[in-house]
This record gives sequence, C-alpha cells and structure tokens, in this order.
Amino acid sequence: MIIFDEERPSDSPFVERIWRSHSEGAAPFLSIAVSHCELVVTKLHGKITMTVRGPETKATFLGDSPSDGEWFGILLKLGTFLPHLPTKNLLDTGITLPEAASNTFWLSGSAWQFPTYDNADVFVNRLVRSGLLVRDPIIGAALQGHYKDLSLRSVQYRFLQATGITQNMARQIERARYATLLLQQGVSILDTILEAGYYDQPHLTRSLQRFIGQTPSQLIHHSRAEQLSFFYKTTPFS
Repeated sequence: MIIFDEERPSDSPFVERIWRSHSEGAAPFLSIAVSHCELVVTKLHGKITMTVRGPETKATFLGDSPSDGEWFGILLKLGTFLPHLPTKNLLDTGITLPEAASNTFWLSGSAWQFPTYDNADVFVNRLVRSGLLVRDPIIGAALQGHYKDLSLRSVQYRFLQATGITQNMARQIERARYATLLLQQGVSILDTILEAGYYDQPHLTRSLQRFIGQTPSQLIHHSRAEQLSFFYKTTPFS
C-alpha cells in the first residue's frame, strides 16, 4: 500500500503541489486522470530515477504497487511544460530520463542532481532560469474565459500545445476529481451532481468511471480494493 506522507503548495508560479509518499507492502493501485504534467523522483530497489509524466485522460489500473518504494513529485501548474519534451508526446504516458551517475540524471544534454522534497522549489527555479521549464500565461486566462486579443482558435491551439489536451478535456478531468473529493467527504450523490455541475446521475457515473475508474457508489462505500493515486484538493475550472 502507498502511504502519502505529506504535500504542500509552492510559492513558484510554475508549481501546483509538491508531495511525497512511500509504500508498505504490495496492494492494487489505480492511477486516476490528471490534467497537469508532473516530475516524479522514484527510489526503488536501491535505484533513483526521474520521470516526466504527462496528462492522463483516463483511469488506469497499474497492478500491485511495489513494496518498500519512495516517491516525491512536483505537480506542475496547468500550462507549465518542458519545451524539449512536447506535452502531446507525454499524453497518457511518461518518460524516465537517463541516469548520468548514482545521484544525477541527464536533462537536455546536462547532468542534473536529483532534487529532494525540501529543495524542490530551488530545483524548479534552476530549470526556469535555464529555459528548460516554461509556462504559457494564456492558459490561466483561457480557463477564466479571458482571451485578450487572441482568437478562440489561437487560444485552443496554444492550450493544446502547452497542456497536451483540450480545454474541454481539462475541465472534464478537474470536474471528475472534484466530484470524487466531494463523495469521499460524505457529500450525497445528488448534492455532488448539483455542486460539480453534472446533468444527472448517469452523467456523473460515466464521468467517474472514465476518469476515476470507480462509480459514485463504489467511492462512497469503498467497495473496490484499488487504492487511488495522489489526490490534492481541487475545484472545477470556472
């Protein structure tokens, strides 16, 4: 089972959340949909790796989680990406960066020391200064319906280039995650439908089955054995 030890926000405009976890024994694990990219450091069987994960557009059963592993992740703000690793190529997958030495990895032709939970912000700032991590400012404005001087088509193109997914997909994913949090907090199915903006219960059920991998009833009664991946507090995009 994976134990999520702690998570915290970041002062960086490029970072949504920083978290860390460890595992104790094997247990079935379900990776749920997420609209953001993420940098994840894994310590397993005496080896350290850095993985860049892209958006996940559906729930994916990953089998049993490994025992005695440690992880820490940097969840990036929506619209933050590594230019030399196009987000569209990371959709529903990830890339493990090659190892340079026991405590370093290769990134864009240079060896970088593995970051830690405590120095994650410093690591992100170094990536930004090096031009290896950027953020398209139009993404936040687009989610609020503020297109400035750009046409809708231009905004849609930039959104897809920066995030790897469409605005509609991002909204669907965040709404499903929000509905799941409500159900886990004891909110009734009917109130969740109203609060999260679904049409009816079949609409909610279809959404959760696709993006979360469980039905509303299964989430309420904890009737499935699979553990869900890291869940941070979220609200739907307006």
